[in-house]
Amino acid sequence: MELHGAVILEQGVTFAIVSVKPMVTQYTARATAFRREISHFFPNMPIILMSQNEKGEPRYYGRKDIVDFLKSIRVDQIPWKVYHIY
Repeated sequence: MELHGAVILEQGVTFAIVSVKPMVTQYTARATAFRREISHFFPNMPIILMSQNEKGEPRYYGRKDIVDFLKSIRVDQIPWKVYHIY
């Protein structure tokens, strides 16, 4: 499986952000299950899920303080990379 994401250190907090399809962030149960499924790839860090609508506007799911930070930056400022997960 390939994940598009980033691990970011900001203000002393290391967290992961992962790009997902809108159907994942649309429902709390799906978002929670997906974060649980990938949590062992990002140990001991909060995981934020990000999807984009048809206009490219981001929607974040995760810890509120981190989501608030992410809302203050542009999506293209995130250092995205591809993670190959097996």
